[in-house]
Amino acid sequence: MSACISDPDDKDLQPPFIGDDEDCSPVQCGEYRRGDVIPFRCVFSDDMELGNYNIEIHGNHDHHTHSTEAEECDHHDEDHEEEAEPENPWIYNEDYPMPPGLTLYQAEFEIPVPRDIDPGDYHFMIRVTDHAGWQEIRSVSLEIE
Repeated sequence: MSACISDPDDKDLQPPFIGDDEDCSPVQCGEYRRGDVIPFRCVFSDDMELGNYNIEIHGNHDHHTHSTEAEECDHHDEDHEEEAEPENPWIYNEDYPMPPGLTLYQAEFEIPVPRDIDPGDYHFMIRVTDHAGWQEIRSVSLEIE
């Protein structure tokens, strides 16, 4: 009977951790060109067990925020100040599993930037979810020329 009762100390009550600017790239206000690659690198950790992560890149032509950006970017000129209706915005949204049982994981790969997308402001969002379902989000603003 005691085997059916779980130890309350075994409950995962903490969200996972996404590394800071020293542990992750791209960083806030990064600048990239169409046709190049964005080198993605990030360290994830959790007190119990990691699950998966998601990378989402979407246009910020309307200059919205996600409240996780550390600062405003000063890289755009007067032409980017007004809201522009995008014709061909870049939308990237991919899930990536992590091997089971890990509490620390370093992801690293390159994301090709399409040549035919609208230039301008974009958000690069990282979502990491642990095995228990807790999630942490990090968003940075990028400029694509």
